[in-house]
Amino acid sequence: MKTMSAREAKNGFGLLIDTARAEPVLIEKHGRGVVVVISLEQFERLSLRAGGGGFALEDSIGSKGGTH
Repeated sequence: MKTMSAREAKNGFGLLIDTARAEPVLIEKHGRGVVVVISLEQFERLSLRAGGGGFALEDSIGSKGGTH
């Protein structure tokens, strides 16, 4: 798993996306892991394996006022 600081992820967002499409990326803040970014395909595989077929990512993002 690749690791990036929050600053690196922010400043190199395109690189973060490209990397996460190939493998999970751990984002660290102050030297501690805080989130993992994964590809949509990997997320869907994990959701199906966990039986989370009813989870709608767009609904979740939309309910928090995010934009797509």
